[in-house]
Amino acid sequence: MTDILDRVKNTALQAKIVTAEEAAQLINPNDKVGISGFTPSGYAKAVPLALAKRMESDPFQIDLWTGASVGDEADGALTRVNGIHRRFPYQTNSDTRKALNSGKINYIDMHLSAMAQNIRYGFYGDLDVAIIEAVCINEDGSIVPSTSVGNSPTFVSQAKKVIVEVNTSQPLSLVGMHDIYEPINPPHRQPIPLVTPGDRIGTEGIPCDPDKIVAVVPCDITDKTRPLAPIDDDAKAMSHHLIKFFENEIKEGRLPENLLPLQSGVGSVANAVISGLAEGPFTDLSIYTEVIQDGMFDLIDAGKVTVCSGTALSPSPDGLKRFYDNIDEYRKKIILRPQEISNNPGIARRIGVIAMNTAIEFDILGNVNSTHIMGSKMMNGVGGSGDFARSAYLTIFCTNSVAKGGDISSIVPFVSHVDHCEHDTMIFCTEQGVADCRGLSPVERARTIIENCAHPDYKPMLTEYLEKALAETKNAHTPMLLGEALSWHKRFTETGSMKK
Repeated sequence: MTDILDRVKNTALQAKIVTAEEAAQLINPNDKVGISGFTPSGYAKAVPLALAKRMESDPFQIDLWTGASVGDEADGALTRVNGIHRRFPYQTNSDTRKALNSGKINYIDMHLSAMAQNIRYGFYGDLDVAIIEAVCINEDGSIVPSTSVGNSPTFVSQAKKVIVEVNTSQPLSLVGMHDIYEPINPPHRQPIPLVTPGDRIGTEGIPCDPDKIVAVVPCDITDKTRPLAPIDDDAKAMSHHLIKFFENEIKEGRLPENLLPLQSGVGSVANAVISGLAEGPFTDLSIYTEVIQDGMFDLIDAGKVTVCSGTALSPSPDGLKRFYDNIDEYRKKIILRPQEISNNPGIARRIGVIAMNTAIEFDILGNVNSTHIMGSKMMNGVGGSGDFARSAYLTIFCTNSVAKGGDISSIVPFVSHVDHCEHDTMIFCTEQGVADCRGLSPVERARTIIENCAHPDYKPMLTEYLEKALAETKNAHTPMLLGEALSWHKRFTETGSMKK
């Protein structure tokens, strides 16, 4: 076993150091198991792998709770042995996606900020086991997490027993980067005392009674973060459009020159848009987001960021190396918090977050689909976009105007699944332009979105639909042709193209 004695500072816990296989024996069939991790970062690895191996010869299932997505060592390995009965709140693993879309896994998609308090409320039953990746355990038993925090503090406080994976591939330089704060349930809850993105309101470690820790497992398996797509011309165009939009907001007195705290969603498009701001004119930026991707490092390296607050580091493999190589500099700017705090709608409203998230599709009325392909196949999950969309100072959704080589229009008459309704959206951006829908009626929104965001191949089709809907509904407040609203999706499933 890897020597971790120098990282386990509580001497009584040193006697609980066991192998991953021994720790996996402490998990029982039908247990509800919460593991650390938010995106493939800071997630438990050795024990889930050992548990999956055990399930090969002794089949059983567990309910798996996480912060968000986790790496293949957990989601993938457990899925491939049919070891997951219920899974939430978010995933990105291809095997898990196939399993939940074929009905083999009961998957519950939910707003990420709400999960921790729902666990404390007992909405999902008692949590049996927490498995937490750590860089070290302090003398008082508190657990210092690694590259993500996610739901780990609540998993630790609510679980009947705790297993800690001490991962020696995670540098001790991470110590001090975290700010752990767990609210108290109503009716005793107090206001969360955070008023700027750089405020520290908690502790560097997750509080834990040493007696609750039943096993400490050495691990040296690295995070397997996802590669990001190259920043292409479409993404550069979106960044350019948003920079111009922000410049006009400053000119009109609706934004300060250093903007307001920025939030950016997960994935290649979101990363590309935030990276483009590094070439923009804005300085002294603050970031209050959930995931910290390569684009955030670009902004920090450009000297444009004062503080970067999130719940997880989610860079590309190259970006993760870049982070480790320059960790002493990045640690001066980065704070990692529980997702209950990083995604908290009340804080987003208080500090005036500018929320920039990605859509699979949006419609001419302003509704957004972030999760489902053609209405029924789950992609990943709603993630934190809903936490920010309703409460942000500015809510922006970005996507390419077309997909599948132009066979799919990302702007449609009506979305095939609604994650964010028209009341929660403001600004839409594609490589074609920006549609500012603030203060517009449904028909005005439709004309603005078609004119500014739709691809030229689909703009006439969308205009034709809108005019026909207006005529047949006699200029109804929200013109919709019930027989045609989803016909574009139906046409694609039948012919492979939305084009007529």
